[in-house]
Amino acid sequence: MATPTKNTAMYYPWHHFVLVPLALLMAGYAVLRYIKVAGDDDQTARLWFTVAALAVIGLGALIMMRQHYALQLQDRICRLEVRQRYFEVSGQRFAPLEQQLSLAQILSLRLAGDAELPALAQAAAQQKLSPKDIQARITDFQFDTMRV
Repeated sequence: MATPTKNTAMYYPWHHFVLVPLALLMAGYAVLRYIKVAGDDDQTARLWFTVAALAVIGLGALIMMRQHYALQLQDRICRLEVRQRYFEVSGQRFAPLEQQLSLAQILSLRLAGDAELPALAQAAAQQKLSPKDIQARITDFQFDTMRV
């Protein structure tokens, strides 16, 4: 009996083990230092307020990078969805067309119904249609309410 493989978590070492912990430490230290001098109207209080604000903003930016990773994953899934749908409705691979299309064009194509997808994909590649032009030609919209 084969043992199931372990699904290991993927880490980006610079982000997860260096930048976020250092930013968290810096934000915590700067906030604590500012709390000690808060209320004073001197250069030191203003300096620690600035350092604390920048550290908190930096930490927030690093944490928001998680959203960026999620959006990249969604883009990959959307490409795969269009590839699969194109193959299912046309019986042909999408790869030759995909090389001629931008991500924005592919994301617009996924809004097209199955019946119009192959012809619209061909037109988008041959005529270099913009994403707005692609959407203007769609008659059977498949709205995506799940994309963030």
